[in-house]
Amino acid sequence: MDSTPAELVIVTGMTGAGRSTAAKELEDLGFFVVDNLPPTLVRDVVRLVDDSRGVTQPIAVVVDVRSGSFFDSLQANRHQGVTGRPTTLLFLEANDDVLVRRQEAARRPHPLQGSGRLLHGLHREREVLAEVRGDADLVIDTTNFNVHQLTDRIAEQFGTPATTALKVTVVSFGFKYGIPVDADFVADMRFLPNPYWVPELRPRSGRDEDVADYVKGRPSAQTFLDQYVPMLENVVGGYLTEGKRFMTVAIGCTGGKHRSVAMTEEIVTRLRSHGIDSRASHRDLGRE
Repeated sequence: MDSTPAELVIVTGMTGAGRSTAAKELEDLGFFVVDNLPPTLVRDVVRLVDDSRGVTQPIAVVVDVRSGSFFDSLQANRHQGVTGRPTTLLFLEANDDVLVRRQEAARRPHPLQGSGRLLHGLHREREVLAEVRGDADLVIDTTNFNVHQLTDRIAEQFGTPATTALKVTVVSFGFKYGIPVDADFVADMRFLPNPYWVPELRPRSGRDEDVADYVKGRPSAQTFLDQYVPMLENVVGGYLTEGKRFMTVAIGCTGGKHRSVAMTEEIVTRLRSHGIDSRASHRDLGRE
């Protein structure tokens, strides 16, 4: 197995420039993320992750100007010889007008504002971070970025084909137990004949071949699959454009045992055949 140490990304920059957005995107990309970490603890976090998850687990830590002894502590933790990992210092910035608007929209004072104006806090922060910005490996100016553009930029820099692809979860469920609250799409399989009323199929589930054949053998089932799966495939591109990398499709029947399970498995098979990262989850199977 490859035991090459994964990357350590240190995220810093101006308050309001998008540190939280960058952290969330790095987490979606598979990084172990620690927010608001004092720089003096970076090595401790790396050691703990190495011990618990292994050196191949990428790490991102978010530090800000409130950490104290900021620059010296940050520099002491940057080099691979210290942490054992290749390290990237990411600095996020934006112009004062945009940062003021974002802070006012968030209705939060600047950490260095004190009793002065918000703009005074920003100016102090720029002074403190001047050396860090000059030493950064990557500087991203988010002045003209919306949230989606920033996440795209982070994914472009730190993502891999595996982590930036859309991941689809197809969930079977029973309507009598409620619709999954996290579903992006919901489809109702109660238009199909119910194997529950076939005595030899009743105790079995949609994972069993005879039940699956019974459900999918109906022309109406094939018509649904032939139309619904291409629709999902069409949505994938739009989700990625909008910065969404996870999609949940809920497939329901009465109890979540026969029809929804069989159709969920078939939908996943078809999506995978078109190169879409998909998995099946059967929420209510075995609940009866």
